[in-house]
Amino acid sequence: MPIPNQFIQIDEEGFPISREVRITDPLAGQEILQNLKVHEGGTFVSTFGEVPVIIEAFDEPYVALQVDFKNGAWEIQLPFGVHYSFELESLSLDEWDRFHGYASNKVPFVMSRKAQASFFNMLEGFDDDSIEFQGKTYEIPPYWPENKNIEKAAHWTRIYKEEENPGWNLGEPAEALKDMLPRLKPARSRVLVLGCGEGHDAAFFARSGHIVTAVDFSPTAIERAKKLYGDLPGLTFVEADVFNLPKDYDQSFDIVFEHTCYCAINPAKRKDLVKVWNRVLVKGGHLMGVFFAFERRQATPYGGTEWELRQRLKNSYQPIFWGRWQKSVPRRQGREFFVYSLKT
Repeated sequence: MPIPNQFIQIDEEGFPISREVRITDPLAGQEILQNLKVHEGGTFVSTFGEVPVIIEAFDEPYVALQVDFKNGAWEIQLPFGVHYSFELESLSLDEWDRFHGYASNKVPFVMSRKAQASFFNMLEGFDDDSIEFQGKTYEIPPYWPENKNIEKAAHWTRIYKEEENPGWNLGEPAEALKDMLPRLKPARSRVLVLGCGEGHDAAFFARSGHIVTAVDFSPTAIERAKKLYGDLPGLTFVEADVFNLPKDYDQSFDIVFEHTCYCAINPAKRKDLVKVWNRVLVKGGHLMGVFFAFERRQATPYGGTEWELRQRLKNSYQPIFWGRWQKSVPRRQGREFFVYSLKT
């Protein structure tokens, strides 16, 4: 099935939205939720009026308004009377202590706070790592499984050497960056690009008149970047670990640009990456980024949600522009959102 070219949003309470208006027609809402599925690559798709659409979910595509145990089966209740069974074995817990799981149709869900409270009331016991129901204990793993290999430069260098064009490499700047930077028109800035890869985004900033430092901890990535763009004025490539940047980077940049670094690190370290952004940006500086919103938890590029990123930024950043990107390259269509936020 090809990727559709029309879009429906699902808000953080689990209700579909069309043209910025929440859908209230029960039949339309039921069609969207019941036909929802995970497309190849993690994009969510469904139909609206029998027309295929991409689903842009702010959080998980299903938000359980209530949880029940009926006739020997667990069940989530969704808007418009839609309901699905699920297995306790599918549950995991995120760092905000929210339960996630998979409905019987394999679509991911998250429990609302109300649903989670009622769920706890039906259990016989629980602790930080497990729940107990009908005399059986169920281990509840973290939402993000750990993968230490990706924390080694050799891992990424091996991919560069084995793949002429790794999946994250577009061979050009991000579509959202090419579109938004001329529109935002930031004054000549000191820009830090973390996880720069071959340097396409960094070069775009430099050609737009900015002073750019581009960092990657794969020597092969830096070698390729220098070969492509090493002669551009105002652009410096640095081989370094983004979590161990020199002290003289502190409060030294006006813009941090993010693209395929947040999705490539261990998700457990995302909070640490936010601390890096906070550390290197001047007060009044800006975070600019292209982020992924799709279902992928087992390997890079890791997915994510707008809800998650909002939680990570809300204490230190004020959004200026925040929106899903609907003009991406085909393999990323329906999976990206662009953020431009002020460090407060």
